[in-house]
Amino acid sequence: MSDIIDVQAVDREKAESLKTVGWISYLLHLIVAVAAVIPGAQVGAGLLIVALIVDLVKKDDAAGTWQASHFSWRIRSVIWAAILYVVTIPLWLLLVLPGWIAWGLISIWFLYRIVRGMVRMNASEAMPA
Repeated sequence: MSDIIDVQAVDREKAESLKTVGWISYLLHLIVAVAAVIPGAQVGAGLLIVALIVDLVKKDDAAGTWQASHFSWRIRSVIWAAILYVVTIPLWLLLVLPGWIAWGLISIWFLYRIVRGMVRMNASEAMPA
């Protein structure tokens, strides 16, 4: 009996598994991002938190691959969006319009980052650092 393991097949399976996890995470992010841009279509932060936890848990599995950059990209996008939302909360105290504009711009920026990541993931390209 032979105990030889085809390393290429294992690597290919791991890469496909990571890509599947990446697509699921991107789709969850996309749902939240689109809902943030469309007034009244809030789906809640629950999906975003699930996607963030998935990214944090699986990030180490992607170490050394082009997909690691996508995990970092999604994590940074969520963290920066959260910081920007929190920093702009005082604008809502001034009037509704400044807060609405600020949060609308942040939501559009977040949507752009998610779509950009999806396009590069589809092309099997790493994200810029």
